[in-house]
Amino acid sequence: MKLKDKKVLTVVEHEFEDSELIYPHYRLQEEGAICHIVGKKADAVYKGKNGVPVTTDYSFEQINIEEYDAILVPGGWAPDKLRRYDEVINMVTYMHEENRVIGQICHAGWVLISAGILKGKNVTSTPGIKDDMTNAGASWHNEEVVVDGSLVSSRRPPDLPAYGRALVEAMVKNK
Repeated sequence: MKLKDKKVLTVVEHEFEDSELIYPHYRLQEEGAICHIVGKKADAVYKGKNGVPVTTDYSFEQINIEEYDAILVPGGWAPDKLRRYDEVINMVTYMHEENRVIGQICHAGWVLISAGILKGKNVTSTPGIKDDMTNAGASWHNEEVVVDGSLVSSRRPPDLPAYGRALVEAMVKNK
């Protein structure tokens, strides 16, 4: 298992894109990672856009981000809510400053924009927020996955296999 004992945090809010949370969560577990889902409240049920429920392991306040090797931000409409939480912005900023893996897909780029970490980065996202990404200083590419250092970005659900592989590779390189 390539990611044995590595810890991954996925932030969640209602209306996340179901597959963009579930697929990477289980893909990283398959490689041995310890994966936690975190939201505003611990042990709370959050529903995806298509109704898939996930239960949080912890609340934002219970997390010591220094214990984690990667943070994932799923897309959907949840990122527009997640970027309003100082705790989420602080976690993403910390991971960026410490050169730890940050995974973002689809609309998740909104969270990274709010964290102010995209200037000079190569990224992708859903084309719907391309202008937002470039206005934040990033170079946007219409590719299934773009890796720039420890930042792994992807466009949308059909790109999940490439995104999953890139997340695993980035975490292996970031040991």
